[in-house]
Amino acid sequence: MLVPGYGGGSLADLPGALLAALGVRDADPGVPEPAPFAPSLPDGPAKAAGLNEPGRPNPLVLDPAERVCLFLVDGLGAELLRAHPEAAPFLSGLKSRTLTAGFPATTVTSLCSLGTGLPPGEHGMLGLTLAVPGTRHLFNCLRWTLPDGLTMDPEQWQPAPTVYQRAARAGIQPAYVAPAEFEGTGLTQAVYRGVRYMPADTVDERIARTHQAMRERPAHVTVYYGDLDAAGHLAGWGSEDWLRQLAIVDDMAQRLAEGLPPGSALYVTADHGMVNATEKIDAETVPELTEGVALIGGEARARHVYAEHGAAPHVLEAWRETFQGKAWVVSRREAVESGWFGPRVRDAWLQRIGDVVAVPYTDLAILAPTAHPIEAIFTGYHGSMTPAEQNVPLLEVRT
Repeated sequence: MLVPGYGGGSLADLPGALLAALGVRDADPGVPEPAPFAPSLPDGPAKAAGLNEPGRPNPLVLDPAERVCLFLVDGLGAELLRAHPEAAPFLSGLKSRTLTAGFPATTVTSLCSLGTGLPPGEHGMLGLTLAVPGTRHLFNCLRWTLPDGLTMDPEQWQPAPTVYQRAARAGIQPAYVAPAEFEGTGLTQAVYRGVRYMPADTVDERIARTHQAMRERPAHVTVYYGDLDAAGHLAGWGSEDWLRQLAIVDDMAQRLAEGLPPGSALYVTADHGMVNATEKIDAETVPELTEGVALIGGEARARHVYAEHGAAPHVLEAWRETFQGKAWVVSRREAVESGWFGPRVRDAWLQRIGDVVAVPYTDLAILAPTAHPIEAIFTGYHGSMTPAEQNVPLLEVRT
């Protein structure tokens, strides 16, 4: 089990390090309000852990720069990149270190860690699909959807100030270059508040927009590419489609680097890695896995299992027995106390975590097709605490 290295070696540590490289002394982010349908915090204002503490030194020790660009490649795990250097010669030749994604190793959680500089237990985006406390509804944090036409306010579900808001207060106008379809979505509003969104759909457009934003001084630019992850889900990492996408990423990184003005630093990282499933179990068709279960959330490699009232001990026992030798299966309390989500989990977020958390460590995917039909047809998955899913690269180019 590779428990994320919160506090000095995780994605949550990178945003504050980038601000520190720009000379920004990070300010106290303030006190988030509790989420809707959740109990209020009993302990009053609580300081955010890690990099949001005022004056905390740069834990990743990034060198100063007048301009920083973060190239975020969805699904570019460090283990995956090391396995195919021939498809990415530029990236494979860069100065490199390895970070851990955070738990679960999934896009919404990692994007929020990168957007806030907080571990998951602080920002509350604890998985792909989460139960809304006090209801029997699953909330998809990626698509930002609830059943029955219900809606969720991004600033209530994720109230922590973003690093982009903090950068703006320091006189830096951060920019985010990504497909137009993501502009204004609930997820974007939750994790990119305060950023100047620069829509760009093609690779050429993203490179041009990034170079445009990097002409400013100081500059703080993030550019996102998601097609590698999509290829991995559908065809599997290491497939021809995936390798073709990796070559595109490699070329894109080289072109981004070649257009950097003097005094710039380009960092390339990812939100998670991936494994190819060799076994799938439909949890909705196994009687032992459905008895006492109200909702199955999370995703195939990091399941949140929500029990009916009083049934949590039985559900924990049944899931442990079923997945013995294939998955770590723990109670909510065990997951929190083991630091899976970070040094602490805010009281207001606790009910978002399943009564039982099931995390495969073999190449197993735990499916729930009624709630997650598209996921059932995937080849590649992520979310767990294996090195292939947790380890992400931090690659560096300087001018």
